[in-house]
Amino acid sequence: MNIAPKNITIYLESNPNPNSLKFVVNEMLVPEGMSFDFPTRESAAHAPLAQELFDYPFVERVFYMSNFVTITKREDVEWLEVQNVLKDHITKFLESGKFIIEMKEETAVDEADEPETVKKIKAILEEYIRPAVEQDGGAITYHSFNDGIVKVKLQGSCSGCPSSMVTLKAGIENLFTRMMPNEVKAVEAF
Repeated sequence: MNIAPKNITIYLESNPNPNSLKFVVNEMLVPEGMSFDFPTRESAAHAPLAQELFDYPFVERVFYMSNFVTITKREDVEWLEVQNVLKDHITKFLESGKFIIEMKEETAVDEADEPETVKKIKAILEEYIRPAVEQDGGAITYHSFNDGIVKVKLQGSCSGCPSSMVTLKAGIENLFTRMMPNEVKAVEAF
């Protein structure tokens, strides 16, 4: 029995980080709601596509989410010089049918025991903030809440983006302090 080859198409999207580019694929790459950030080759030990992308000397970071791969390059390299090479590499890799990541079973976190404040923080992140950050090729995840300070983790194009701290303070922190004025005093990147 012959298996028909995959027909992968990719289009590119820029984002606020000039050193990151979003490669959007016509199929889901990882399960909904999951993201994988690889800031180094070593961190990509179970991610064959990311490992291959790190073979390019100008690749500094690789991020997977939903139906896209965000690549962050060195500042001294122009996207026009490398974007087609990366697009072709990703296309060939995906058309070969290989998995981009080796999934491990994770222990479930019991969210029922979380305080109501944490549940509300996560709901605001999920409904109002995550979609906008994802649109820009990144991800934001809840880390912790202590003494009125929400700590979040920025991934993908958001990591190292020149405007991420402005977005964090002017956008995200303002939203939280407006929606939860008695609980949230500040938002910080972890």
